Amino acid sequence: MTSVSTPGAAEPPVAGPVGRSRPDPSTPRHAGPSKEGPGIRRVAVASCMGTTIEFYDFFIYGTAAALVFPTVFFPALGSTAGTVASFATFAVAFIARPVGAMLFGHFGDRIGRKKTLISTLLLMGISTLLIGLLPGAETIGVAAPIILVLLRFAQGFAVGGEWAGATLLTAEYAPPGRRGLYAMFPQLGPAIAFALSSGTFLFTGLALGDTNDAFLNYGWRIPFLLSIVLVGIGLYMRLAIEETPVFRAEQEARRNAPVAEVETPRRLPFLDALRYQAKEIFLAGGALAIMFAFFYMGTAYLTSYATSELGFDRPFVLMVGIASSLVFGLAIVLSALYSDRFGRKKVIMVSCAFSVVWALVLFPLLDTGSPIAFVLGMMITLAIFGIAYGPCGALLPEMFATRYRYTGAGLGYNFAGVLGGAIPPMIAAPLAASYGGIAIGIMLAGIGLVSLICTAALVETRDRAL
Repeated sequence: MTSVSTPGAAEPPVAGPVGRSRPDPSTPRHAGPSKEGPGIRRVAVASCMGTTIEFYDFFIYGTAAALVFPTVFFPALGSTAGTVASFATFAVAFIARPVGAMLFGHFGDRIGRKKTLISTLLLMGISTLLIGLLPGAETIGVAAPIILVLLRFAQGFAVGGEWAGATLLTAEYAPPGRRGLYAMFPQLGPAIAFALSSGTFLFTGLALGDTNDAFLNYGWRIPFLLSIVLVGIGLYMRLAIEETPVFRAEQEARRNAPVAEVETPRRLPFLDALRYQAKEIFLAGGALAIMFAFFYMGTAYLTSYATSELGFDRPFVLMVGIASSLVFGLAIVLSALYSDRFGRKKVIMVSCAFSVVWALVLFPLLDTGSPIAFVLGMMITLAIFGIAYGPCGALLPEMFATRYRYTGAGLGYNFAGVLGGAIPPMIAAPLAASYGGIAIGIMLAGIGLVSLICTAALVETRDRAL
């Protein structure tokens, strides 16, 4: 059950695991649903399906940014500058994500997780469909890249609200001792989505044969247009699930508690999250920054690097992406299961430590020009990311109080997205052009070291009650 505190308290009754925050002593360590059943399994599948759709839409943009957008939307800039501009529009979404986390977190904490997630799904689906219909620069001139940036911002805005809500659905439903397992399901969405996005581009290219003009003119649009089918399926599944028991219990406790005992929440939950647990938000962002850097370098930048710098053809690169997504998914599953046994912090620290070493090895390995080296580079990069990504679906919800959990978890996650997902892909191309691939490796190793330090500062959350 949820406790309440007196007005003007310096801390919330239920706080996160870092610094001076403390759990509610009246709440059992494993508060939550007491057993598994069809309800939690339905929620797990729905949350996985939802994040798959959201990230499919998100990733097809990354694949197109690497393969198509420099030519379609930035033809006057040339190869290097066009790639930089293309990945700059890719990075715009990461700036939008914290804003989306605050807005959708506000509604998720006040009106519920389910209703908010339906909104994020619709926003993502409509934005992606419109990108697929957007004319190129040769047709509408400078308006094309401007509209592209606005639609990309909308995509980031939607994903900013999606992740926290999807993980809260499973984490707040999960039975005792199995939160890592069930919070893993929305985490699998990106792995499945990366396979789907690579697969749709691969099959579209094969269907069009070797006609590059056809792919650039309309073939790249097909994956964007097909996303509307997935959105319809995801919307149906999300409408069928119920609000989480933890959120319902929190609302019921507030309705039934004497007025004098209820701490009035702020009109904006993110102000409470920043007031009580700013340290957790920023530490989480720093701890997960390398996770984002490895993921988006692996899913977006390496796709571009392989075709433009290493000279591999598009079908080969996309097939490697599909195979790497399987390794990525397996790493998520295993790390989530181990986090229930050994703790979230230990598993994430393993990922951070590996990342520092691998970052310095990656580009010298790729620059050998060997296809096998590229396969290993993609797979190991995404596997290291997956080791951290599996546990974080349980970690972040465990760090924040129920009344602003959606907002707090979303802010921490998307702050990491800005640090690791927005900056590295955007500056990687000029770094490689000026100093070679090893400069990118040094940058990634630095981010990995920061993440290792921040993770070490976290307190274990495995036994925290929600």
